[in-house]
Amino acid sequence: MKVVVAHNRYREAIPSGENVIVDTEIGQLREAGVEVVPFQRSSDSIDSMSAARKALLPISPVYGADAQRELAAVLRTERPDVLHLHNPYPLLSPWVIRTAHAHGVPVVQTVHNYRQVCSSGLYFRDGHNCHDCRGKLIGLPAIKNRCYRGSAAQSAIMATTLAVHRPTWRSVDRYIALTDKIAAHLTDYGIPTDRIVIKPNGLPDPGAPAPLGEGFLYGARLSPEKGLGLLLDAWRRHPDGSLGPLRIAGDGELRPLAEAAAAERSDVTYLGPLDRAGMTAARQASAVVIAVPTWEDVLPTVILEAMSSGRAVLGTAVGGIPYLVGSGAGAAGWLASPDPVSLAAALPPARSGAAAAAVAARIRYQEHFHPDVLTPRLISIYTEMSSSLSQR
Repeated sequence: MKVVVAHNRYREAIPSGENVIVDTEIGQLREAGVEVVPFQRSSDSIDSMSAARKALLPISPVYGADAQRELAAVLRTERPDVLHLHNPYPLLSPWVIRTAHAHGVPVVQTVHNYRQVCSSGLYFRDGHNCHDCRGKLIGLPAIKNRCYRGSAAQSAIMATTLAVHRPTWRSVDRYIALTDKIAAHLTDYGIPTDRIVIKPNGLPDPGAPAPLGEGFLYGARLSPEKGLGLLLDAWRRHPDGSLGPLRIAGDGELRPLAEAAAAERSDVTYLGPLDRAGMTAARQASAVVIAVPTWEDVLPTVILEAMSSGRAVLGTAVGGIPYLVGSGAGAAGWLASPDPVSLAAALPPARSGAAAAAVAARIRYQEHFHPDVLTPRLISIYTEMSSSLSQR
Protein backbone atom coordinates (compact mmCIF):
# COMPACT_ATOMS: atom_id res chain seq x y z
CA MET A 1 0.00 0.00 0.00
CA LYS A 2 1.40 3.39 -1.05
CA VAL A 3 -0.22 6.66 0.03
CA VAL A 4 0.56 10.27 -0.85
CA VAL A 5 -0.22 12.47 2.17
CA ALA A 6 -0.93 16.06 1.05
CA HIS A 7 -0.91 18.83 3.64
CA ASN A 8 -0.26 22.58 3.71
CA ARG A 9 1.49 23.04 7.05
CA TYR A 10 0.49 25.92 9.27
CA ARG A 11 3.21 28.33 10.39
CA GLU A 12 5.44 26.74 13.01
CA ALA A 13 5.36 29.90 15.15
CA ILE A 14 1.65 29.25 15.77
CA PRO A 15 1.14 25.89 17.54
CA SER A 16 -0.95 23.66 15.30
CA GLY A 17 -2.61 20.50 16.50
CA GLU A 18 -3.26 19.66 12.85
CA ASN A 19 0.47 19.65 12.01
CA VAL A 20 1.09 17.38 15.00
CA ILE A 21 -1.69 15.00 13.97
CA VAL A 22 -0.46 14.76 10.36
CA ASP A 23 3.09 14.02 11.49
CA THR A 24 1.87 11.49 14.02
CA GLU A 25 -0.37 9.73 11.52
CA ILE A 26 2.45 9.44 8.99
CA GLY A 27 4.63 7.83 11.64
CA GLN A 28 1.88 5.41 12.64
CA LEU A 29 1.24 4.39 9.04
CA ARG A 30 4.91 3.75 8.39
CA GLU A 31 5.17 1.62 11.53
CA ALA A 32 2.25 -0.41 10.17
CA GLY A 33 4.10 -1.05 6.89
CA VAL A 34 2.39 1.54 4.67
CA GLU A 35 4.67 3.38 2.24
CA VAL A 36 3.95 7.09 2.76
CA VAL A 37 5.00 9.77 0.28
CA PRO A 38 4.57 13.19 1.92
CA PHE A 39 3.50 16.01 -0.38
CA GLN A 40 3.65 18.97 1.96
CA ARG A 41 4.06 22.70 1.63
CA SER A 42 4.56 25.12 4.50
CA SER A 43 3.08 28.56 4.97
CA ASP A 44 6.46 29.50 6.47
CA SER A 45 7.88 29.39 2.92
CA ILE A 46 5.77 32.37 1.85
CA ASP A 47 8.15 34.87 3.49
CA SER A 48 11.08 33.71 1.33
CA MET A 49 9.20 33.63 -1.98
CA SER A 50 10.16 35.91 -4.84
CA ALA A 51 8.04 38.96 -5.54
CA ALA A 52 6.69 37.30 -8.68
CA ARG A 53 5.52 34.21 -6.77
CA LYS A 54 4.03 36.32 -3.99
CA ALA A 55 2.05 38.24 -6.61
CA LEU A 56 0.36 34.97 -7.61
CA LEU A 57 -0.45 33.93 -4.04
CA PRO A 58 -3.96 35.43 -3.99
CA ILE A 59 -5.12 32.91 -6.59
CA SER A 60 -3.30 29.90 -5.14
CA PRO A 61 -6.30 28.76 -3.03
CA VAL A 62 -8.27 28.50 -6.28
CA TYR A 63 -5.68 26.69 -8.39
CA GLY A 64 -2.04 26.68 -7.23
CA ALA A 65 -0.28 25.99 -10.52
CA ASP A 66 3.08 25.03 -9.00
CA ALA A 67 1.48 22.56 -6.63
CA GLN A 68 -0.51 20.89 -9.40
CA ARG A 69 2.54 20.51 -11.64
CA GLU A 70 4.64 19.10 -8.80
CA LEU A 71 1.89 16.77 -7.60
CA ALA A 72 1.33 15.44 -11.11
CA ALA A 73 5.03 14.54 -11.30
CA VAL A 74 4.83 12.75 -7.93
CA LEU A 75 1.76 10.79 -9.01
CA ARG A 76 3.37 9.71 -12.30
CA THR A 77 6.55 8.61 -10.53
CA GLU A 78 5.13 7.02 -7.39
CA ARG A 79 1.84 5.58 -8.74
CA PRO A 80 0.17 5.62 -5.29
CA ASP A 81 -2.95 3.71 -4.34
CA VAL A 82 -4.55 6.71 -2.59
CA LEU A 83 -4.03 10.42 -1.99
CA HIS A 84 -4.87 11.48 1.56
CA LEU A 85 -5.53 15.22 1.82
CA HIS A 86 -5.54 17.24 5.01
CA ASN A 87 -5.28 21.06 4.71
CA PRO A 88 -5.01 22.46 1.14
CA TYR A 89 -4.76 26.19 1.97
CA PRO A 90 -3.20 28.35 0.78
CA LEU A 91 -0.44 26.72 -1.30
CA LEU A 92 -1.95 23.41 -2.45
CA SER A 93 -5.57 24.34 -3.29
CA PRO A 94 -8.46 21.85 -3.42
CA TRP A 95 -7.44 21.45 -7.07
CA VAL A 96 -5.13 18.66 -5.89
CA ILE A 97 -8.29 16.54 -5.75
CA ARG A 98 -8.85 17.09 -9.48
CA THR A 99 -5.18 16.44 -10.21
CA ALA A 100 -5.29 13.13 -8.35
CA HIS A 101 -8.47 12.06 -10.12
CA ALA A 102 -6.94 12.98 -13.50
CA HIS A 103 -4.22 10.44 -12.72
CA GLY A 104 -6.68 7.77 -11.61
CA VAL A 105 -5.89 8.13 -7.89
CA PRO A 106 -8.78 8.11 -5.39
CA VAL A 107 -8.86 10.82 -2.73
CA VAL A 108 -9.50 10.56 0.99
CA GLN A 109 -9.78 13.75 3.00
CA THR A 110 -9.65 14.21 6.75
CA VAL A 111 -11.85 17.17 7.66
CA HIS A 112 -10.22 19.17 10.45
CA ASN A 113 -12.49 22.24 10.28
CA TYR A 114 -15.55 23.71 8.55
CA ARG A 115 -13.86 25.33 5.56
CA GLN A 116 -16.01 23.66 2.92
CA VAL A 117 -18.53 26.36 3.95
CA CYS A 118 -16.83 28.86 6.28
CA SER A 119 -14.01 31.09 5.05
CA SER A 120 -12.32 31.11 8.45
CA GLY A 121 -13.02 27.42 8.98
CA LEU A 122 -14.31 28.04 12.49
CA TYR A 123 -18.04 28.85 12.27
CA PHE A 124 -17.06 31.64 14.71
CA ARG A 125 -17.05 35.42 14.29
CA ASP A 126 -16.90 38.46 16.57
CA GLY A 127 -17.08 36.39 19.72
CA HIS A 128 -20.01 34.17 18.74
CA ASN A 129 -20.79 31.11 16.66
CA CYS A 130 -21.78 32.03 13.12
CA HIS A 131 -23.41 30.05 10.30
CA ASP A 132 -24.26 32.99 8.03
CA CYS A 133 -22.63 31.41 4.95
CA ARG A 134 -24.30 28.01 5.20
CA GLY A 135 -26.54 27.29 2.24
CA LYS A 136 -25.28 30.25 0.19
CA LEU A 137 -23.76 29.87 -3.28
CA ILE A 138 -21.10 32.42 -2.35
CA GLY A 139 -20.23 33.58 1.14
CA LEU A 140 -21.02 37.27 0.90
CA PRO A 141 -21.29 37.58 4.71
CA ALA A 142 -17.66 36.41 4.94
CA ILE A 143 -16.58 39.20 2.61
CA LYS A 144 -18.64 41.81 4.44
CA ASN A 145 -17.24 40.75 7.82
CA ARG A 146 -13.63 40.21 6.62
CA CYS A 147 -13.65 36.68 7.99
CA TYR A 148 -10.44 35.49 6.32
CA ARG A 149 -7.34 37.10 7.82
CA GLY A 150 -9.27 40.31 8.56
CA SER A 151 -9.15 41.33 4.90
CA ALA A 152 -12.13 41.97 2.63
CA ALA A 153 -9.99 41.23 -0.46
CA GLN A 154 -8.64 37.92 0.90
CA SER A 155 -12.09 37.00 2.19
CA ALA A 156 -13.47 37.57 -1.30
CA ILE A 157 -10.85 35.23 -2.75
CA MET A 158 -11.57 32.55 -0.16
CA ALA A 159 -15.35 32.86 -0.64
CA THR A 160 -14.80 32.56 -4.39
CA THR A 161 -12.55 29.54 -3.84
CA LEU A 162 -15.24 27.80 -1.80
CA ALA A 163 -17.84 28.50 -4.49
CA VAL A 164 -15.57 27.33 -7.34
CA HIS A 165 -14.62 24.14 -5.52
CA ARG A 166 -18.06 23.05 -4.39
CA PRO A 167 -18.06 20.38 -7.15
CA THR A 168 -14.46 19.51 -6.27
CA TRP A 169 -15.28 18.80 -2.64
CA ARG A 170 -18.28 16.76 -3.65
CA SER A 171 -16.03 14.55 -5.81
CA VAL A 172 -13.90 13.37 -2.87
CA ASP A 173 -14.09 9.58 -2.75
CA ARG A 174 -14.14 9.20 1.03
CA TYR A 175 -14.36 11.74 3.82
CA ILE A 176 -12.92 11.05 7.24
CA ALA A 177 -14.99 12.98 9.78
CA LEU A 178 -13.20 13.31 13.10
CA THR A 179 -16.47 13.35 15.05
CA ASP A 180 -20.20 13.04 14.60
CA LYS A 181 -20.41 16.86 14.45
CA ILE A 182 -18.12 16.95 11.41
CA ALA A 183 -20.14 14.16 9.81
CA ALA A 184 -23.30 16.25 10.28
CA HIS A 185 -21.52 19.29 8.78
CA LEU A 186 -20.60 17.26 5.69
CA THR A 187 -24.09 15.82 5.33
CA ASP A 188 -25.54 19.32 5.55
CA TYR A 189 -23.10 20.32 2.80
CA GLY A 190 -24.55 17.62 0.56
CA ILE A 191 -22.09 14.76 0.95
CA PRO A 192 -23.83 11.34 0.86
CA THR A 193 -23.57 9.49 4.16
CA ASP A 194 -22.05 6.44 2.46
CA ARG A 195 -18.97 8.53 1.61
CA ILE A 196 -18.39 9.62 5.23
CA VAL A 197 -16.51 7.59 7.83
CA ILE A 198 -16.13 8.75 11.43
CA LYS A 199 -12.58 8.18 12.60
CA PRO A 200 -11.01 10.44 15.21
CA ASN A 201 -7.39 11.42 15.49
CA GLY A 202 -5.17 9.48 17.82
CA LEU A 203 -1.88 10.04 19.59
CA PRO A 204 1.01 7.70 20.39
CA ASP A 205 0.81 6.02 23.77
CA PRO A 206 3.07 7.95 26.20
CA GLY A 207 3.15 4.98 28.56
CA ALA A 208 1.96 4.51 32.10
CA PRO A 209 0.61 7.76 33.58
CA ALA A 210 2.68 9.71 36.07
CA PRO A 211 1.27 10.01 39.60
CA LEU A 212 -1.63 12.44 39.72
CA GLY A 213 -0.69 16.06 40.30
CA GLU A 214 -2.77 18.82 41.85
CA GLY A 215 -5.18 21.37 40.46
CA PHE A 216 -6.02 22.39 36.92
CA LEU A 217 -4.12 23.08 33.71
CA TYR A 218 -5.38 25.28 30.87
CA GLY A 219 -3.12 25.12 27.80
CA ALA A 220 -4.24 26.74 24.57
CA ARG A 221 -3.76 29.61 22.18
CA LEU A 222 -4.83 32.66 24.18
CA SER A 223 -7.50 33.87 21.76
CA PRO A 224 -11.18 34.63 22.43
CA GLU A 225 -12.65 31.45 20.95
CA LYS A 226 -10.47 29.24 23.18
CA GLY A 227 -12.37 30.35 26.29
CA LEU A 228 -9.76 31.90 28.59
CA GLY A 229 -12.12 34.75 29.49
CA LEU A 230 -14.89 32.24 30.23
CA LEU A 231 -12.59 30.20 32.47
CA LEU A 232 -11.35 33.18 34.46
CA ASP A 233 -14.90 34.45 34.95
CA ALA A 234 -15.90 31.04 36.32
CA TRP A 235 -12.74 30.72 38.45
CA ARG A 236 -13.31 34.08 40.15
CA ARG A 237 -16.67 32.85 41.41
CA HIS A 238 -14.76 30.73 43.94
CA PRO A 239 -12.63 32.04 46.83
CA ASP A 240 -8.90 32.30 46.22
CA GLY A 241 -7.29 28.92 46.90
CA SER A 242 -10.51 26.93 47.31
CA LEU A 243 -10.01 24.91 44.10
CA GLY A 244 -6.28 24.36 44.29
CA PRO A 245 -3.90 25.83 41.69
CA LEU A 246 -4.81 26.88 38.15
CA ARG A 247 -1.92 26.88 35.69
CA ILE A 248 -2.32 28.73 32.38
CA ALA A 249 -0.01 27.98 29.45
CA GLY A 250 0.02 29.56 26.02
CA ASP A 251 0.34 32.86 24.24
CA GLY A 252 -1.83 35.13 22.13
CA GLU A 253 -3.86 38.30 22.16
CA LEU A 254 -5.44 37.52 25.56
CA ARG A 255 -2.10 37.15 27.32
CA PRO A 256 -2.79 40.29 29.40
CA LEU A 257 -5.86 38.51 30.87
CA ALA A 258 -3.70 35.60 32.02
CA GLU A 259 -1.05 37.90 33.45
CA ALA A 260 -3.64 40.00 35.28
CA ALA A 261 -5.29 36.92 36.80
CA ALA A 262 -1.92 35.64 38.02
CA ALA A 263 -1.19 39.02 39.60
CA GLU A 264 -4.65 39.20 41.17
CA ARG A 265 -4.89 35.72 42.73
CA SER A 266 -2.47 33.47 44.55
CA ASP A 267 -4.03 30.33 43.06
CA VAL A 268 -3.40 31.32 39.41
CA THR A 269 -0.01 30.91 37.71
CA TYR A 270 0.74 32.01 34.17
CA LEU A 271 3.41 29.73 32.70
CA GLY A 272 3.76 31.53 29.37
CA PRO A 273 4.18 29.66 26.06
CA LEU A 274 5.55 26.14 26.56
CA ASP A 275 7.18 23.65 24.23
CA ARG A 276 6.06 20.03 24.16
CA ALA A 277 8.31 19.03 27.07
CA GLY A 278 7.07 21.97 29.09
CA MET A 279 3.44 21.06 28.45
CA THR A 280 4.13 17.46 29.47
CA ALA A 281 5.64 18.63 32.76
CA ALA A 282 2.73 21.01 33.41
CA ARG A 283 0.21 18.25 32.68
CA GLN A 284 1.98 15.85 35.05
CA ALA A 285 1.88 18.50 37.78
CA SER A 286 -1.90 18.81 37.41
CA ALA A 287 -4.92 16.60 38.06
CA VAL A 288 -7.43 17.99 35.55
CA VAL A 289 -6.92 19.49 32.10
CA ILE A 290 -9.36 22.24 31.14
CA ALA A 291 -10.51 22.72 27.52
CA VAL A 292 -13.29 25.29 27.37
CA PRO A 293 -13.58 26.73 23.84
CA THR A 294 -16.70 28.67 22.98
CA TRP A 295 -16.47 27.88 19.25
CA GLU A 296 -17.40 24.50 17.79
CA ASP A 297 -13.90 23.09 18.28
CA VAL A 298 -13.54 19.96 16.18
CA LEU A 299 -11.23 17.68 18.14
CA PRO A 300 -8.89 19.48 20.57
CA THR A 301 -5.52 17.73 20.70
CA VAL A 302 -5.08 18.94 24.29
CA ILE A 303 -7.90 16.56 25.33
CA LEU A 304 -6.30 13.59 23.56
CA GLU A 305 -3.01 14.40 25.28
CA ALA A 306 -4.76 14.58 28.64
CA MET A 307 -6.54 11.24 28.26
CA SER A 308 -3.46 9.44 26.97
CA SER A 309 -1.55 10.77 30.00
CA GLY A 310 -4.23 9.63 32.45
CA ARG A 311 -5.60 13.06 33.25
CA ALA A 312 -9.27 13.91 33.61
CA VAL A 313 -10.82 16.60 31.40
CA LEU A 314 -13.21 19.45 32.13
CA GLY A 315 -14.59 20.71 28.83
CA THR A 316 -17.36 22.75 27.32
CA ALA A 317 -20.14 20.84 25.58
CA VAL A 318 -19.34 22.20 22.11
CA GLY A 319 -18.11 20.77 18.82
CA GLY A 320 -16.35 17.44 19.17
CA ILE A 321 -15.62 17.69 22.91
CA PRO A 322 -18.64 15.59 24.03
CA TYR A 323 -17.53 12.91 21.53
CA LEU A 324 -14.03 12.91 23.03
CA VAL A 325 -14.96 13.01 26.71
CA GLY A 326 -17.82 10.52 26.46
CA SER A 327 -20.64 10.09 28.94
CA GLY A 328 -21.74 7.86 31.78
CA ALA A 329 -19.50 5.73 33.97
CA GLY A 330 -16.67 5.61 31.41
CA ALA A 331 -16.48 9.35 30.78
CA ALA A 332 -13.06 10.97 30.79
CA GLY A 333 -14.32 13.89 32.85
CA TRP A 334 -17.01 16.54 32.91
CA LEU A 335 -18.87 18.76 30.46
CA ALA A 336 -20.33 22.19 31.11
CA SER A 337 -22.30 24.65 29.01
CA PRO A 338 -20.06 27.46 27.70
CA ASP A 339 -21.23 30.00 30.26
CA PRO A 340 -19.55 31.13 33.53
CA VAL A 341 -22.26 29.85 35.88
CA SER A 342 -22.25 26.30 34.46
CA LEU A 343 -18.47 26.14 34.32
CA ALA A 344 -18.11 27.49 37.85
CA ALA A 345 -20.49 24.79 39.09
CA ALA A 346 -18.43 22.07 37.39
CA LEU A 347 -15.10 23.06 38.96
CA PRO A 348 -15.60 21.64 42.50
CA PRO A 349 -16.81 18.20 41.29
CA ALA A 350 -13.84 18.10 38.92
CA ARG A 351 -11.47 18.78 41.75
CA SER A 352 -12.95 16.14 44.06
CA GLY A 353 -13.45 13.50 41.36
CA ALA A 354 -10.14 13.88 39.51
CA ALA A 355 -8.57 10.60 40.63
CA ALA A 356 -11.45 8.36 39.54
CA ALA A 357 -11.97 10.23 36.26
CA ALA A 358 -8.24 9.99 35.49
CA VAL A 359 -8.46 6.20 35.44
CA ALA A 360 -11.50 6.35 33.15
CA ALA A 361 -9.73 8.85 30.87
CA ARG A 362 -6.77 6.54 30.34
CA ILE A 363 -9.07 3.58 29.60
CA ARG A 364 -11.11 5.65 27.15
CA TYR A 365 -7.92 6.63 25.32
CA GLN A 366 -6.77 3.01 25.10
CA GLU A 367 -10.13 1.79 23.80
CA HIS A 368 -10.98 4.57 21.34
CA PHE A 369 -7.96 6.78 20.48
CA HIS A 370 -4.92 4.49 20.63
CA PRO A 371 -2.93 3.95 17.38
CA ASP A 372 -3.52 0.19 17.67
CA VAL A 373 -7.23 0.93 17.27
CA LEU A 374 -7.16 3.77 14.75
CA THR A 375 -4.33 2.91 12.35
CA PRO A 376 -5.94 -0.37 11.14
CA ARG A 377 -9.18 1.55 10.55
CA LEU A 378 -7.35 4.11 8.42
CA ILE A 379 -5.59 1.41 6.40
CA SER A 380 -8.92 -0.31 5.80
CA ILE A 381 -10.29 2.95 4.35
CA TYR A 382 -7.32 3.14 1.98
CA THR A 383 -7.77 -0.49 0.98
CA GLU A 384 -11.45 0.00 0.27
CA MET A 385 -10.75 3.05 -1.92
CA SER A 386 -7.98 1.30 -3.84
CA SER A 387 -10.10 -1.81 -4.35
CA SER A 388 -13.13 0.15 -5.53
CA LEU A 389 -10.98 1.96 -8.10
CA SER A 390 -9.57 -1.28 -9.48
CA GLN A 391 -13.11 -2.61 -9.95
CA ARG A 392 -14.25 0.36 -12.03
